[in-house]
Amino acid sequence: MARHNLRQAPELFLETLQHFAALLRSEAELAKSELKENAARAGTGLACFAFAALAALAGMHVLAAALVAWIASAGLSAGWAALIVGGGLIAIALGLVLAGKSRLSSEALMPNRTIRNVKQDAASIKEAANARS
Repeated sequence: MARHNLRQAPELFLETLQHFAALLRSEAELAKSELKENAARAGTGLACFAFAALAALAGMHVLAAALVAWIASAGLSAGWAALIVGGGLIAIALGLVLAGKSRLSSEALMPNRTIRNVKQDAASIKEAANARS
C-alpha cells in the first residue's frame, strides 16, 4: 500500500470541496437554462390555447348563425355553407388545443438533461469514492 502524506489532507479536502462547489454551480446553471427553455415552451402552449379559444368562439358564432340561417331558409344552401365553415373553425380550434396540450405536458416540461447529468455525477462520485477505498 502506498503511504499518503497526511499534511496534504487539508489541501486535498479543500480541492475536493472546490470541485464539488463548481459541479453544483454548473448543474444549477444547466437547470436554470433548461427551465427557461421549458418556460418558453409553456408560453407557446398557452398562446395555442388562447388562439384555440378565439377560433372556437368564432366557430360557435358561425355555427349559431348557421343554425339560424338553416331554420330561416327552406333552401338550406346558406345554412349548410355556414355549417361547413363553422365545422372547419372548430376543427382548427381542436388542433390548436391538442398542440397546446402537448407543449404543456409534464414530460415536455421536465428538466431531463439536468436530471441525467445529476445522475451521472452521482455515479461518478460513487465510483471515485469506491476507487479510493
